[in-house]
Amino acid sequence: MANPMEVPRGSSARAARSPAFAFIFVSAVTSAMSIGIMVPILPNLLKQFTGGDTAAAVEWNVVFATCGGVMSFLAGPVLGMLADLWGRRPVLLVSLGGLGLDFLFMAFAPSLAWLFVGRLISGATSGVFSTANAYVADVTAPEDRARAFGWMGAAFNVGFLAGPALGGLLGQVNLRLPFMAAAALTLANALYGFLILPESLPPDRRAARFSLAKANPVGSLRLLRSRSGLPGLAGVYFLNQLAQMVWPSVFVLYTGYRYGWTPGVVGLTMMGGSLMGVAVQSFVVGPVIRHFGERGAMLIGAVAATVSMAWYGIAPTGLAYWLGMPISCLAGLMIPGLQGLMTQKVGADEQGQLQGANQSMAGLASVIGPSLFGLSFAWAVRHPAIGVPGLPMLLAGTIMAVCLILGLTFQTHAIETGPVDTAHS
Repeated sequence: MANPMEVPRGSSARAARSPAFAFIFVSAVTSAMSIGIMVPILPNLLKQFTGGDTAAAVEWNVVFATCGGVMSFLAGPVLGMLADLWGRRPVLLVSLGGLGLDFLFMAFAPSLAWLFVGRLISGATSGVFSTANAYVADVTAPEDRARAFGWMGAAFNVGFLAGPALGGLLGQVNLRLPFMAAAALTLANALYGFLILPESLPPDRRAARFSLAKANPVGSLRLLRSRSGLPGLAGVYFLNQLAQMVWPSVFVLYTGYRYGWTPGVVGLTMMGGSLMGVAVQSFVVGPVIRHFGERGAMLIGAVAATVSMAWYGIAPTGLAYWLGMPISCLAGLMIPGLQGLMTQKVGADEQGQLQGANQSMAGLASVIGPSLFGLSFAWAVRHPAIGVPGLPMLLAGTIMAVCLILGLTFQTHAIETGPVDTAHS
């Protein structure tokens, strides 16, 4: 008898893909919304704990983000391998539970130490989006994955449409209220997944055993070296993730310091950016991939990110900042193209490992990024005579320029080198 909690394969697989993808899309939306609720508030909560000292709040944010990144770096390969061994569903549910527990810690933490514990738990179970991406790879054909990853990007942006705005408004009532709302939403999402979400990876397509050699950051990265073209793509992925760390590291405090934005303005700005992102992911990714291919989308996204981050670094007013947002939203073309290329390089029983390796690289970026961007911003705040409050944004733009150069080199060196090596490492 067929398992009702498993996505069927074979002749009926195509019909099952649409509802299965709908389940994971809703899960991604609600997870992004819960994260978005707390984004405008956490830096201000840290600022409250540090007596209103902006530079000290930035430094504590660096500590929290770095430690959470270390946990994610270590846990990513383990979660990825478990997703290949046991299926996507149980790993996704555990990750949602860890995220909800982190929000509860933030809602009721009496001190920075309690906040720190919550961040460690969240980092250790941070497999929501990487597991969701592996799920998407399971239920879509290789040629359709880039567009599907575009829809996953849209899911993230849909969540951020309401999340930051709601968080900003709730935060003006009480700084702890947004975390309570995020916890309720995340745990409801976990319950929804437990009751509704089917498994996407049938037993005959799972990994045969758990490998300690692969379930660690160094071992997982070997997968990225074992396929033709993957090392270059991995380099582009890591640099992009590193540059994107500028947003959680300094965005709220930077815009508050330079433009005087309140949590409400920050939330509405993020909502506007997410609305533009949804439009790009929903209506632009597909046509761009049809006309320019996955690597074309990747390169267009890298150009947009480079230009927009540099603009944000020099924008003297809030209005000028907003004028750069239409360019910035085109950076959303990068990840769908990049993920589409990467998932085509590995087999069905390695999609979890691939996403675990990506999560490990993202974790490494979140270890380096907060120190790079947070400390550079703290330095700029403490040396106002230098006149470079946008220093972290300029550094992020420089990293994306390097990312673009690597992508251009990869375009002529890796993609056109012939068939993919499918041998296992």
